[in-house]
Amino acid sequence: MYGDLWEKETSWVHIVAAKTVVTNFGCPLKYYVDNHSIFRFVERRDTVWQKNHVGEEEAVVQWKEVLKDLNIEVTHALSPAAKGKVERPYQWLQDHLVRTCVREGITNISQAREVLYEELYRYNNRRIHSTTKEIPIVRYEKALKEKRSLFRKFQIRKPYETMEDIFCYRIKRVVDSYRKVSWNSLKFSLSGVSPHDEVELRISFDLSTRMAKIRFWCRGRLVGEHQVKAEDLTKVQF
Repeated sequence: MYGDLWEKETSWVHIVAAKTVVTNFGCPLKYYVDNHSIFRFVERRDTVWQKNHVGEEEAVVQWKEVLKDLNIEVTHALSPAAKGKVERPYQWLQDHLVRTCVREGITNISQAREVLYEELYRYNNRRIHSTTKEIPIVRYEKALKEKRSLFRKFQIRKPYETMEDIFCYRIKRVVDSYRKVSWNSLKFSLSGVSPHDEVELRISFDLSTRMAKIRFWCRGRLVGEHQVKAEDLTKVQF
């Protein structure tokens, strides 16, 4: 349902993946994931040399917050072996991708992506699955027609208005006496708020333009919107 190549694994990349699945297929019943810190907060232990102080923002699992807004459950594999049972059937795809790139002399990620997309299309639309004995897209469409699918239609829940309000990072801030909020050395003026109100910043990124859009929500109302350069958000990985 989703496959891509990225220079670096981040929470934002996984949010993009979830957005692609949800907009193309609908909302699944559950996600089955491992215990990577992108999917679950893992508390670091103190040591003799260092005390670990985890801030509120660090403890928020951004990917999981997106799934909460979509009302999708998350199940964590209890062991590497359990997660391996899911990953093993797709190992051939990874191996085939590497061999093809070597054989064709592919050395950059853009070219490798094209190979991957071709393999995914062939897997979904041409190959007969070894277990189900059906072509995956045919099996999926049949399940939809017979109302046997656990996928449901994606809808933006109120009070939110756009997909940028759902597929985003979430940060909370308190309005100061000048009706401004500060984050990452940036200050934003807001209207329709009072001093000491709590505001939630919902931040989405456009990786092609390197811009970030911040939508400010307070008590179920949109109270402001700003665009900034992604580079100005020094503490955020995307």
